[in-house]
Amino acid sequence: MKFESFSFAPELLRAIAECGYQTMTPVQRQAIPAIRRGSDVLASAQTGTGKTAAFALPILQKMIEKPRAPIASNTRVLILTPTRELAAQVADNVAAYGKYMNINVLTIYGGVKMDSQAVKLKRGTDVIVATPGRLLEHILSCNLSLSHVDFLVLDEADRMLDMGFSADIEKIMQAVNKNRQNLLFSATFSTAVKKLANNMLNKPIIISANDQNSTADTISQVVYPVEQRRKRELLSELIGTKNWHKVLVFSATRADTELLVTELNLDGIPTAVVHGEKSQGTRRRALREFMEGKIRVLVSTEVAARGLDIPDLQYVVNYDLPFLPEDYVHRIGRTGRAGKSGVAISFVSREEERTLNDIEKLIGQKIRRITVPGYEVSNRELLLKQIQKRRSFGKSKQRDDGANAQMVAEKSMQGRRVAVGQSKDAVKYKKIK
Repeated sequence: MKFESFSFAPELLRAIAECGYQTMTPVQRQAIPAIRRGSDVLASAQTGTGKTAAFALPILQKMIEKPRAPIASNTRVLILTPTRELAAQVADNVAAYGKYMNINVLTIYGGVKMDSQAVKLKRGTDVIVATPGRLLEHILSCNLSLSHVDFLVLDEADRMLDMGFSADIEKIMQAVNKNRQNLLFSATFSTAVKKLANNMLNKPIIISANDQNSTADTISQVVYPVEQRRKRELLSELIGTKNWHKVLVFSATRADTELLVTELNLDGIPTAVVHGEKSQGTRRRALREFMEGKIRVLVSTEVAARGLDIPDLQYVVNYDLPFLPEDYVHRIGRTGRAGKSGVAISFVSREEERTLNDIEKLIGQKIRRITVPGYEVSNRELLLKQIQKRRSFGKSKQRDDGANAQMVAEKSMQGRRVAVGQSKDAVKYKKIK
C-alpha cells in the first residue's frame, strides 16, 4: 500500500517522498487509519518497522487539518522516549516529515544545561520529544505546562518501564491535558505495559504487527561458544579475518566497554564507546563517526539497544548476553532494518548457557552454533572450575566445622563455670546453715 492511499496533504507527501518512503510497513498500514480517526492506540511491532512514521504522520496530518499557533510554555504534541539517542532520532524524523509545514520540534533530555531548554520552552512549541526525567524537572520548575497537549505518545514504552520511569510517567500523565489522544508504542506487550495501557488509554485500538518477541527474517543469528576470558581475542580475530565493518558491540558494564575499546584500539581496530557516563556531545560524536565509517566498531551498554537507526548497520555483537531475554530482541533489531539483511552474533560462555536457553525459548528458535578452531570451550576449563568450586566449598566447610567446634567448646566452658559457681554457692550455704 502506498502513502498516497491515505490522502495525506501535499506537503506531507512531498516530505515522505524525499525521505525515500514508498510502501507502508504493516504497523503503518494498521496504525495510521486508527490515529486519523482519533482513537487511542496500543501498538506493538519489531524495531526497525517504521513505528515513528506510524504515529508521526497521522498526527502531523491532523495538525494541518486543525492548525494552531504555539502557546507560550506549552506544546501541542508530547512524545516521550527512554533515551537521549532515541529522542534525538525521533525529533529528526518528525522534523523531516514536517519540513514543509513550518513547525518547530524541540528535544528535551538530560546531559545538557536546563537554562537554554527553558528559554525555548517558554516561547512555546509544536512538538516536544523528551525523556521523562528531564521533562519532569522542567514541569516542576514551571518552565512548561502541559495543559494544551492534544497528542501524547509513549514510544518504546516497555523500555521506559524497564529503566524505572514508571513514577515519572505517572506524574507527567497527571499534568497533561485530559482531553487528548493517547498513543502507546512498544516492542513488547509485557504485564507492566498492559497495566500502563489500562491506566492511560481510552478504549484503544490494539495493533500487533508481528508475533510477540519474534526476530526479523532479515537477521541471520549465530552463536560462538567461547570462554569469557577469550571473548576479546575472538572478537578482534573475527573482525580482522572476516573484514567486518560497522560493528555494534554490546557489553555488560561501563567498565567493560572502556576496557574493550582500549584493547581493540591497541589491536589496530578504530573503536569508540557510548554509555551513560559519557557526555551528550561525546556520544553524538561517536555515533556520527561510526555512521560516517571513521570508526569501525562502536561499543555500548544497553543504553543504545533501543531506537538507534544506524543506516546499513551490518553486524550486532552480543559480547555479553543481556540480563533480560527480551533485550536480545531489541539489541539485534539494530540491524536488518528497512528490509536490509544483517547478522547478529552472540559470544556465549559456559556460564551464559542458561541465559541463551531462555532467549531461544523466547524467540521460538534454536540459534546456529559456530565453533572457531582454537577457541573451543574445553573440558579442562570445566574441570578446573569444578575443582575450584570444590576447594572453595571445602574451605568453607572447614571454617564452618571450626566455628562449630569453637562454639561447642565455649558452651562446655560456660557449663563448667556455671557448675563451679553453683558448687561455691552450695559451700557458702552449708557454712551459713
